[in-house]
Amino acid sequence: MKLDLLLQNAEIITMDPDRPVAGSLGIWHGRIVGLDHDLDGLDAVEVLDLGGATVTPGFIDAHCHTTWFGLGLAELDVSGARGLEELYALLTAAVSNAGTDGEGWLFATGFSQTQHGGSFPDIAELDRITGERPLFMRHNSGHMAVVNTAALRLAGAESPSFPDPDGGAIIRDAAGHPTGLVQETAQELIQQLILPYSLEDIEAALERATLYYASEGITSFTEAGVGGGWIGHSPAELAAYQSAAANGRLHARAQVMPVLDVLHGLNGHASDSVGAAPAGLDLGITSGFGNDYLSLGPAKVFLDGSLLGETAAVSHEFCSHGHKDNRGNTGYFQADPAQLRERIEAAYAAGWSIAAHAIGDRAVDLAVDIISDCQAVYGQRRLPNRIEHASMTRPEQLTRLADAGIAVTPQASFFRDGGDGMTASLGPDRLPWAYRAASFLEAGVVLAGSSDRPVADGNVLRGMQAFVDRRTGSGAVFGNPAERLTPHQALAAYTSGAAAATGSLADKGTLSPGKLADFTVLSASPLTAPSISELRVLATAVGGRFTYQSTDFHAEPSSESPFKAPVSAGRVSATQSS
Repeated sequence: MKLDLLLQNAEIITMDPDRPVAGSLGIWHGRIVGLDHDLDGLDAVEVLDLGGATVTPGFIDAHCHTTWFGLGLAELDVSGARGLEELYALLTAAVSNAGTDGEGWLFATGFSQTQHGGSFPDIAELDRITGERPLFMRHNSGHMAVVNTAALRLAGAESPSFPDPDGGAIIRDAAGHPTGLVQETAQELIQQLILPYSLEDIEAALERATLYYASEGITSFTEAGVGGGWIGHSPAELAAYQSAAANGRLHARAQVMPVLDVLHGLNGHASDSVGAAPAGLDLGITSGFGNDYLSLGPAKVFLDGSLLGETAAVSHEFCSHGHKDNRGNTGYFQADPAQLRERIEAAYAAGWSIAAHAIGDRAVDLAVDIISDCQAVYGQRRLPNRIEHASMTRPEQLTRLADAGIAVTPQASFFRDGGDGMTASLGPDRLPWAYRAASFLEAGVVLAGSSDRPVADGNVLRGMQAFVDRRTGSGAVFGNPAERLTPHQALAAYTSGAAAATGSLADKGTLSPGKLADFTVLSASPLTAPSISELRVLATAVGGRFTYQSTDFHAEPSSESPFKAPVSAGRVSATQSS
């Protein structure tokens, strides 16, 4: 047997408790053959001497929005603006650069009022800048957007008498005129004018996004919603994923969640379900369908809104702060709870696992109730059921989550840019419930690292650092300091924990013999580095094939053959043997 690739002289953090560290790793046909002395006497087509660099399992982002992120890379990015005048200047320049014909949409991404002292743009100023060119500017939470009058007019929603849709709101001033802010499902009024994107545009977005992922050490991700609702980009979005994978334009493994909206009734045999009429995709395709490069994950359902937008369903009203009067505001559900239950049960009956977006603790209650009842009737699913974000969890909910085997995906990436704002919204009494981490692990809940990109920073090393220090933009510790993770726990969240939450721990998440050869090469160990966020990604590989190599990752031909552990120290180099 001749290995395809041999890594040697490395500090390998396997995340496998039975064999936590190693110095060498062998790869054949995209999988790990063995470590250290397992490889004695084996030759390899390519030998890489890593010069003491650190190797970890490939990073897994268990909840992100890859199409959205990739499209945003080609749109106007306003996330760097500080103050509305800077924002207006960016929009003015974009209109000028697009020409003077006044046609076509102006798309912008990355807006947050927290970057502008809590203020939203004046729709009159937006109209002055854009004229009759419709504007759609996504809020970085994804739960709202800023539009101009031209966009509202095209949607027929300009009139003060136009009704709010269920689960959403067109924000209006005291006179009933739209302010330009549309929340939650009200975004669909505008998006239906834009959608669907072409499959070629989506495929190109996936390539842009996953090349970016590779540069950050990400080898797998879960796309948290495709095909419909306000988060989808085309009813045929999965076809773009298939095409990207077939054409070599998908540079990380993808698990794709269809939104619950695209599931429909299946007229199968009467014995195929108990109670609820099943709802799924045609041919009975369900969670887990696919291969180790592209597969279907749970069905995604939105139960509530966001903490940043103060639309999450919470048990106690948000605190009033600044100019915001939150008396009576406990957020809201995206639909009537009974209707949500009926739709989730129908999907579960058809064989789907469920990924319930639940931010507020009221929404977490609803998610746990429904998922637990489904499991009691239909049994556990092969892919774990999940609560996306689980941002506000009361102490007694921890045991319920663990007992039900529900995985959670809280995003530490929110702390820096949103932590101070969420602190003001929640108040001191409830702040310890926010974005738990250590207490999830202590309770036995599976914790997956994720970013919610582009809602928040998707850099995994910075996400790990945030789990460890929980620092906000002001330097304060967000929430309960006891929720901070150790560096090892933080690394586990983005490797073995994320693999467990996505139902793929048998194939990835640790560097163990037989598993997929997905790995990340770092400039030093995240377990001992003074600052995890300052580490550099030197290289990324999926199935033993490099998807990214930095300029610091040098490869030089040599003539090493057959391998014998341990090997001597040296700098990063490549060797070829025949």
